[in-house]
Amino acid sequence: MPALPSFSPSAFNGKGFRQRGRFTLGALLAVLVLAVGAAGAWWLVSQPPRIERRAPVEAPAPLVDTVQVQRQSAAPELHAFGRVIAEREARIASRVAGELQDFTAEALPGRVVEAGTALVRIDDSDLRLALREAEAALAQAEAQLAMERGEQQRAEAEYRSFGRELTAERRALVLRQPQLRHAEAEVERARAARDRARLELERSTLVAPWPGMVQAQLLGAGSMLASGTEVIHLVDVSRFWVRVSLPGEALGWLKPAGTDGPGSSVRLSTRTWASGEARRGEVIAILPALEEQGLQAQLLVAIEDPLGLENGAPALRLGDVVRLEFEPRPREGLFTLPAAALRPGNVLWVLDDEERLRRRTVSVIHHGETRVLVDEGLEEGERVVTSQLGQPRDGMRLRQRIADQERPAGESQEPRS
Repeated sequence: MPALPSFSPSAFNGKGFRQRGRFTLGALLAVLVLAVGAAGAWWLVSQPPRIERRAPVEAPAPLVDTVQVQRQSAAPELHAFGRVIAEREARIASRVAGELQDFTAEALPGRVVEAGTALVRIDDSDLRLALREAEAALAQAEAQLAMERGEQQRAEAEYRSFGRELTAERRALVLRQPQLRHAEAEVERARAARDRARLELERSTLVAPWPGMVQAQLLGAGSMLASGTEVIHLVDVSRFWVRVSLPGEALGWLKPAGTDGPGSSVRLSTRTWASGEARRGEVIAILPALEEQGLQAQLLVAIEDPLGLENGAPALRLGDVVRLEFEPRPREGLFTLPAAALRPGNVLWVLDDEERLRRRTVSVIHHGETRVLVDEGLEEGERVVTSQLGQPRDGMRLRQRIADQERPAGESQEPRS
């Protein structure tokens, strides 16, 4: 029989039982904490999220630039580019046949010549001989006429001594009147031949028909010329023209020169001149034909003394491309606005007294690059919006920039973002 375990008295003291009870209480506390945590997690998961509702914040009204409009006298800004052409030029041709002998010193290209200046000489040997022959033929015809007049006097003396009256026809024959008329006609023919030969001799020297500048010598010395052969190119430098194209709507603002006074003034400039240099011109004509490519109206602008030979102004050369700034006649009672203020369809945005946007369709009489001119559709003192808006709506609230309240309507400005 196995032996029973022995127990010491210390195994039954209160301390041993207290150690076992403390271990059981800690376990219960751990289980309780887990249960509370699980219950809290379940409560959080089971509760729906709550969103706090707040009153919506009203977006601020867009800030815009405006101009205040007033009726005034105004004119559009008209400018264009044109090419310089000659008002008058001539290719002087020979009127007689012969050899081109030489050019005179005045015929050098670039020289300014006066009217009647000799430019080209043609060999005139044959022409001088022809003149001598014509003069001899004239002398012979005059001698024949003198002899015939003597014969007429003799015939008249014989007729008177005959003592009979003849009919008018027979008397004319007896007095040799047909022979006299023939001799007189031969003299006239010979005189005309002499004058023609003298004229052709004079034409062997080509002269300037009017004051101008020699542009080019078209042939060289020794060339054989026929009647009508062009020899030298002459350009009138007293005045040049500029041919320029403008839209048809611009014609109503310009005035060509006429009996009622001078034409509209024009300022001309070109890149070849120094900065700030310019010339003045005058609109002299509106051409009847439109420009072929752009179907625009064509005008002629005249410039006096284009080479500056007398006034010392910068020279304007043939073929130059110049910029023209026209001075149109102003009109009264127009509104001047920056081009940025005009919307598609000739619509303006007006800021009313309640600081709201209102669309306004207007009558535009000129639409330039920087300015537009309006004659109908606005009232004096109204504020026109010049800024761009992303989604403009009629009646939307806007705010005006304080700095722009006193901006003149005609002042050009860039839209701000």
